[in-house]
Amino acid sequence: MGTLTTNHFLFLSAALFIIGMMGVLTRRNILIIFMCVELMTNAVNVTLVAFARETNTLYGEGFAVFIIAIAAAEAAVGLAIILALSRRVASVDADEFNALRD
Repeated sequence: MGTLTTNHFLFLSAALFIIGMMGVLTRRNILIIFMCVELMTNAVNVTLVAFARETNTLYGEGFAVFIIAIAAAEAAVGLAIILALSRRVASVDADEFNALRD
């Protein structure tokens, strides 16, 4: 059994990013779209850590920790906004939120 190389991590990252991108482009449920955006953010984190491992520096891991902190704040604010919007519209369908432009 071989060791994991940077290519393995980049393939995993690309697969996660594509899954997240397809979820954002095809789904209408705002909660699923939000989770797919988080999945794409984590795919970028895997890439940063893979390149940090490749170059034997801590820069990528530092950026990844920073992105995790930003993602936690985004999750709190994003879920609060989604909850407020779903209470007003009584739905989590992304097409229904166009009525809020008034």
